[in-house]
Formats: sequence, structure tokens, C-alpha cells
Amino acid sequence: MGKRKSRAKPPPKKRMDKLDTVFSCPFCNHGTSVECRIDMKNLIGEALCGICQESFSTTVTALTEPIDIYSEWIDECERVNNLEDDGA
Repeated sequence: MGKRKSRAKPPPKKRMDKLDTVFSCPFCNHGTSVECRIDMKNLIGEALCGICQESFSTTVTALTEPIDIYSEWIDECERVNNLEDDGA
């Protein structure tokens, strides 16, 4: 008679780190002044600086995180700056 094989325990699930929801403003360079809000009812994401009152709005999906809104804002700032450099 043989010994029963014991089942191996599954490996523990890896915990995902939380992503930031406050960032530094690209206009006034004040750290942690930009807050990103997501309105899933209207599918609008907004990044707003509490110091200089600059804001950015974009459309969101169910998978959008606050870092995505901030990244789009930074990309849009760089795109506008490159257009101004090309035109001048």
C-alpha cells in the first residue's frame, strides 16, 4: 500500500501596489497639488491643480486610472510645446 499524495498549496497571490492619485503640476511645479478625479457616470476624467487652478479633462473608460489622466495631460502639454517650437 502506498502513501496518499498530498496536494501542494497554491502560491500566495502577489499584492498590487496602489497607484498615486495626486501628482506634481506641470505649470507651477508644486508637488502633490494635482488631484485626478474620475466621473464614471459622465465618462469624464479631470486633473486639477489646487495651487494654480490649471485643469485638464479627458474621456475615460472603465479601465482608466488617475495616472492615465495625468499622463495624457503631460503628453498634451508636450504636444502643444512641440507645435509652438515648430511654428516659431
